Amino acid sequence: MLEVRNIRKSFGGLEVLKGVDLTVSRGDVAVILGPSGSGKTTLLRCVNFLEPADSGTLVFDGEEFQLGHVSRKDAARLRKKTAFVFQNYNLFLNKTALQNVTEGLIVARKMPRAQAEELGRRALDRVGLSGRMGHYPSQLSGGQQQRVAIARAVATDPEIIYFDEPTSALDPELTGEVLAVMRRLAEDGMTMLVVTHELGFARTVATRAVFMEDGAVVEAGPARQLFENPGQARTRAFLQTGGPSA
Repeated sequence: MLEVRNIRKSFGGLEVLKGVDLTVSRGDVAVILGPSGSGKTTLLRCVNFLEPADSGTLVFDGEEFQLGHVSRKDAARLRKKTAFVFQNYNLFLNKTALQNVTEGLIVARKMPRAQAEELGRRALDRVGLSGRMGHYPSQLSGGQQQRVAIARAVATDPEIIYFDEPTSALDPELTGEVLAVMRRLAEDGMTMLVVTHELGFARTVATRAVFMEDGAVVEAGPARQLFENPGQARTRAFLQTGGPSA
């Protein structure tokens, strides 16, 4: 479904991605792990054209693109097949939960308001927020705001959802409610590519795992194999320390 080959990205003289390869099959929950500064978020943003990659090849549903030369039209067309959940929710503060979910459907996708609101209600119900549709972000906890963001992603019926450390801004109790929603999406067969520091979630939910460091993939493969029998000493050391402080 999604394949990235030899993706490279530099900021000034700093090479952040050094020829990264990545494959995600339909129905996969693929997690990207690694210490801070390893290039995980940059990779995710480049794959969804939020950052322009310098070079590399992206294949999506069999269609191939050269990342250094993707047109705005093609990037917009591909982005309509995907959704992105950010670390810090990115909600409109002056709009209700339902309006935050429907805004993109109505404005960007030109969907009739009644249809968008029906999809928005279903999406909010799916993340456990049917009783909070009229609430503004300031009236919601961080976990609830992130669940609104997930509902916004789900409402577009994407082929894949990209998650950029979706629980990094939350305390442990609120983290649990967001991860529970993501587990349900995985059980429903949603394809997901997740940058995360939540190793417990990754161990129990992921089907594939990628460990990155210093802008390169150290190890990748079936999640169970990577967690239970990593082939690289650096991967083992990272997993033994429990996360990105490694």
